Amino acid sequence: MSNYQQENELLKGLAVNDKQVIEAIYRDNYPMVQAFILNNNGNSDEARDIFQETMIVLYEKAITEGFELNCQLKTYIYSVCRRLWLKRLQQLQRYSSLVENVEDSVPVEEDIEKHEKHNNDFLLMESALNKIGEPCKSLLDAYYIQKKNMQEIAAEFGYTNADNAKTQKYKCLLRLKKLFFAQYKNGQ
Repeated sequence: MSNYQQENELLKGLAVNDKQVIEAIYRDNYPMVQAFILNNNGNSDEARDIFQETMIVLYEKAITEGFELNCQLKTYIYSVCRRLWLKRLQQLQRYSSLVENVEDSVPVEEDIEKHEKHNNDFLLMESALNKIGEPCKSLLDAYYIQKKNMQEIAAEFGYTNADNAKTQKYKCLLRLKKLFFAQYKNGQ
């Protein structure tokens, strides 16, 4: 099997959360990322954080239909990690000139921007969920996170029947949507 085929198999495995594939990607690439971070004003904890974020970006790409890696997996991981680390250094105002030029790596800005936007949207949703109050927060949690059906929710929350529980869930979703988009619009 060629290197290209092996790396595509790794991406397919990552997309389905194959534990062995994830461990192989970590084993083969983490030392490179750790060395890069440690050699550029970072520590071991920061290296783990950056590698984890890099794995999330790679996972998001792996589950994207039609994504095709146009370089070695190691090069892609290095490029993402490098961009994330540069951003982190700038945020922490610890930026120093890194050994290589920015142009030496694969362009991954779009992937990272997508990841950061996705992350920001999750934070906004979490904030909206915290503001929604009870019983809406618990009701939505029961339905979407705990995967309970309307009969169970009706019994747990004291609604007379599943239809009433469904109506309340709908009202809660509308409130959540309103809170989320108000925050989104205000850029908070």
